[in-house]
Amino acid sequence: MGIYGQDWASYQSSTPDTSGLSFAFVKVTEGLSYINPSWVSQRDHAKANGLVWGGYHYPNMGNSVQAEANYFINQVNWRPGDIVILDWEGYDAANSRVAKSTQRAYKDAWLRYVKGRLPHNPVGLYANLDYWWNVDQDGYYADFLWIATAGRAAGSPGIQANWLFHQYGESNGLDRDYCRLGSTSELRTWALSFQPPPPQETDMPQWITGRVDAGTQPTVVLLPHGTAWAGFNRRLHLGMDQITDVPAVGSVRVALHNGTGWRDIQAVQVEAAGGAVDVDITSGDVKLSLQTETAGVTYAVETW
Repeated sequence: MGIYGQDWASYQSSTPDTSGLSFAFVKVTEGLSYINPSWVSQRDHAKANGLVWGGYHYPNMGNSVQAEANYFINQVNWRPGDIVILDWEGYDAANSRVAKSTQRAYKDAWLRYVKGRLPHNPVGLYANLDYWWNVDQDGYYADFLWIATAGRAAGSPGIQANWLFHQYGESNGLDRDYCRLGSTSELRTWALSFQPPPPQETDMPQWITGRVDAGTQPTVVLLPHGTAWAGFNRRLHLGMDQITDVPAVGSVRVALHNGTGWRDIQAVQVEAAGGAVDVDITSGDVKLSLQTETAGVTYAVETW
């Protein structure tokens, strides 16, 4: 029982061999200035080959936790089922000078902050045995633990914590990983289980009924966890007019209704100062639902 994966960084090809793999974890950022130049190609390659994908951040733990977390999060258009990881280790020059107490505080603060910003994705911790046994003190790893060992068989990391992933070795320049779940579909189901259930029409306060004519821009303030719905034409242009608190990014869930049920739940991020997104609408869709967890945001909605 169990499935296998790999973790990739810029040292690997943009299109690694995915034979026999169920998942791939890709380095996205490090600190406040580094972005893996291959991460988009590696992510797209993994997903195109049916793998469950996750992205990870390597910290410089002397920096601001929120600044690093935002830098990482904002590189990615996070999709349902994407896995979010902190690569918590600090043997490099930037981290070796940082006190272990600061490193411990960074770990907990990063995980809690990122989980707050991405509540509907699994957020977890990568740590090796040294950091897990000798630096960590509270055992906190958010939604899952990815433990790294050397010289131990896949699936036998030798710890009591409820780990989900095990980095068990390296071969031909590639880190090898194991997941204790039984299949790719089981892992995908687990990763998607953090999404909220589809909205029900009875949950939606009526906002605009009937047709929203092309060129009009109705505006609505969505309170935290608030929703609104409207009829529309063919395309939706969602733009943020105003945001009253930082960070100036609104995360909005969009659901489309075909007259029978809700479909195409997706999360989109809209930035202040002119940021906008377009959502495709099929001819069979009759209603739109918006949900946001960001307070004090005013959105302009236009269809055409």
